Amino acid sequence: MTYCVGLDLKDGLVMLSDTRTNAGVDHISTFGKMHVVEVPGERVIVLVTAGNLAVSQAVVNLLHEGVEHDGGTDTLLSVPSMFRAAQLVGAAVRRVFEIDGPGMAAQSVPFDVSILIGGQIAARSLRLFQVYAAGNFIEATPDTPFLQIGEHKYGKPILDRAVTYDTPLADGVKLALISMDSTLRSNLTVGMPVDLLVYRRDALAVELRRRITEEDEYFRAIRQRWSDALREAYRTIPLPDWG
Repeated sequence: MTYCVGLDLKDGLVMLSDTRTNAGVDHISTFGKMHVVEVPGERVIVLVTAGNLAVSQAVVNLLHEGVEHDGGTDTLLSVPSMFRAAQLVGAAVRRVFEIDGPGMAAQSVPFDVSILIGGQIAARSLRLFQVYAAGNFIEATPDTPFLQIGEHKYGKPILDRAVTYDTPLADGVKLALISMDSTLRSNLTVGMPVDLLVYRRDALAVELRRRITEEDEYFRAIRQRWSDALREAYRTIPLPDWG
């Protein structure tokens, strides 16, 4: 399993993904699940993936090699808008299902993949989409400015309470990391290191890309201070007076 989150904020985009795959008692692997297409001054497109690793890798490879769509062949370097990029990811997912779906079904392996795709192309808007295993997708909006895939239930309450469209980018990074930490603490199938990307609206270049390990001082401080803050918060709440 995995946990990935994307925040589409007024000032830009925050994307965060873990790297754990095939967690088990004796088999834990690490694979990067963040993929970046960047042509400075022209486009920045970021994908994070969850689900079956073989399926997600096949989808990403197709997106680089070219996917037949609307009578032509496109890649993430050629699509004219983020909406078309989301459509292309959906088309790639359906193509992989056509190729591998029957064989997977014969082995009782579910076709499980979900993808967040966010970014901006010159003269177009910054957008963030979530693509499902059927190839259809939804978009983040100012009313719901974040999307999650994978093991999302542990980190969602934090985002629900704190993230708004007007949240500054730096605060968005902090909240995404707190959300990730809550997931790491509660689910062994999500693991370090985690990959972080920050993109500032209209910059058309990645502002920050960082792999965060267990030794990262800022992430360690977040883990400790968030735990301390939660303990202090519950202590300051009055006791029930139910008799």
